[in-house]
Amino acid sequence: MSIFDKTNAAVSRRQFLIGASLTGAGLVIGLQPSPSSAAAEAFEPSAFIRIPVDGKIVFVMPSVEMGQGIYTAVAMLLAEELEVTLDQVTLEHAPADPERYANPLLGDQITGGSLAIRAVYEQMRKAGATARMILVNAAARGWEVAPDTCKAEAGHVVHAASGRRASYGSLIHAAVSETVPQDVPLKPASSFSLIGQPVRRLDSPEKVNGTAKFGIDARPEGVSYAAIAICPHFGGKLRSVEDGPAMAVKGVKQVVRIEDAVAVVADNTGAARKGLAALSIEWDPGPNAALSQADLEKLAEDAINGSALPHIQEGDVAKAEIEHGPVHEFVYRQPILTHSAMEPMNCTLHVRSDGCDVWVGTQIMGRARQAVADVTGLPLPKVVVHNHLLGGGFGRRLDVDGVILAAKIAKQVDGPVKVTWSREEDIRHDCYRYLNYSKVTATLGADGMPVSWRHRVIGPSVMARWLPAFTRDGIDLDIMAGAETPYAIPNKYTDFVRHEAPDGMLTGNWRGVGATRNIPVIEGGIDELAHAAGVDPLEYRRRLLQHKPRLLGALHVAAEKAGWTTALPQGQGRGIALTEDFGSFAAMISEVTVGNDGMLKIDRIICAVDCGQVINPDTVEAQIQSGIIYGLSAALYGRITVHNGAVVESNFDDSPVLRINETPRIEVHIVPSSEAPGGIGELGTPGVAPSLFNAIFVVTGKRLRSLPIDHNELRRV
Repeated sequence: MSIFDKTNAAVSRRQFLIGASLTGAGLVIGLQPSPSSAAAEAFEPSAFIRIPVDGKIVFVMPSVEMGQGIYTAVAMLLAEELEVTLDQVTLEHAPADPERYANPLLGDQITGGSLAIRAVYEQMRKAGATARMILVNAAARGWEVAPDTCKAEAGHVVHAASGRRASYGSLIHAAVSETVPQDVPLKPASSFSLIGQPVRRLDSPEKVNGTAKFGIDARPEGVSYAAIAICPHFGGKLRSVEDGPAMAVKGVKQVVRIEDAVAVVADNTGAARKGLAALSIEWDPGPNAALSQADLEKLAEDAINGSALPHIQEGDVAKAEIEHGPVHEFVYRQPILTHSAMEPMNCTLHVRSDGCDVWVGTQIMGRARQAVADVTGLPLPKVVVHNHLLGGGFGRRLDVDGVILAAKIAKQVDGPVKVTWSREEDIRHDCYRYLNYSKVTATLGADGMPVSWRHRVIGPSVMARWLPAFTRDGIDLDIMAGAETPYAIPNKYTDFVRHEAPDGMLTGNWRGVGATRNIPVIEGGIDELAHAAGVDPLEYRRRLLQHKPRLLGALHVAAEKAGWTTALPQGQGRGIALTEDFGSFAAMISEVTVGNDGMLKIDRIICAVDCGQVINPDTVEAQIQSGIIYGLSAALYGRITVHNGAVVESNFDDSPVLRINETPRIEVHIVPSSEAPGGIGELGTPGVAPSLFNAIFVVTGKRLRSLPIDHNELRRV
């Protein structure tokens, strides 16, 4: 039974993950040796390890690699306990098989939510340790010695007393007859040889030399290429299309119509795109034809004072507000955001009467497989998903809308067809992070410290659609993540106003998920309270975090590395933001320069991270850097707007991302910890915007509460 059982419905998001972690810690799936056979070609002690007679040991990766370094990290966990070196192994994508490769914390074959390492830290180590013990026992039995007189090293079992040595490959025939040992002890951290060490990414060489295979690289024999146009209006449909001009283009094979899109199929991508451009398409804009950005923002503003669902209550906020007025009120507004992954959406399918092959890069393989089965009507076992490296995920590939669209097209095409979205379609038909508004009211005591905190979150419930078990009594536990703040405030109250996007506009997960919605208002709000109290923002936070030693520790490190007490030149300022989520803790300090003309330059960002036991410090540093850059793109440029029920922006000219010349110096400092590993992939993003807000205030005296940052608001001339 999945951990997302109804019996778990009455827990908070944080309790939910803690409980899930404990549940997942004891899970080791697939630990069954292969059936005994003298002709066995490989020993498969688990779903994750295959040891052949000859050649490199194979590690099967249960998570997908989308640039976050998970293949290297998981390989390190397996290799650490199996006692092999990383140059002795090769890696394979896991097939679409949720029964064997489900994330233990999510109950499905999903990569996301900064859960990959947290979910499998003990699972992978136990898989490696169990395989090692089976091989040691097999060698000891053959040598007629006690197993505890043997040891494993570098892919061999060694009996030092007699000088005998056997490779793992030479032991597989004996190993398949061994009983699977129970409760195999794991190595103590003091004995780690790989875990905690900087290791070069195993996927980097192929990405550098161009041999790495992403979804967009799939080219099965006989493949055709499809360019698509999707109805630009949310909820709109295809009314008519004249396909004669497209069919006149050399190389074009056919024009495929589905209810809300048109595809031109050709011998090559160039012909497909030329054919698409030649089409004369008439769309039915549907019910949202007159919908404007102003309409959407007005609806969100109205929701601030609408009916809300209570989430967390500690103390008596209403009483505190009466006794400790005045009430400080802040409203923070965040825009619609796109994912803008480097690799645009794509999917290649070959639909046949007897089955279907799917070549795609996806964060959610099992659901992709099921989606194709649903569209084609094929039995699930007849659908084979060939997973690939992802050219960026960020939550975009946690949805299967692109797979569904491709399957509908492929049903009408003879032979395999690759459906590739243009950048324009990718931006205009994303699964967006929708408008998110937050209203906070707080009161201060005589000492200037907060006595009450009331936080109302206004936004959609992605989990209600995507993972209903991650809701409670109508509350989306993800969007409320951390809204109660980590600070020691005696009276807290949080509630949720569910405010959805218009019909036809898909909303989904975005890097940093709930934390990116709530950290800006929490950290901006705390800074505002510190200013009202006349207390240094660093000292203010320290007073409120005595019960949070790990978060406080990260704050100490960041402040020291930033030289918080040293003065900056005129026109420069520093701002702090803290993030506690994903089982990890981060303190971020941004240094900025603001000119009198309002032009903003980010000079330096310092981030101190306590993510528990580190697997690969190089990956931690890279992930934090990546998260910061992603957050900077959103803070400076991120904004999707709507006109006549359609997205206005279409490419990087009007929906830009951070350029290398704009990227500040980024310093990442890892706080040593022996705690269980926390998530890291999303930790760097949430603190970016509020640390900039707070640094800008130091220079200009102006409080920003909306994104993206508007340079015109910073002018001082």
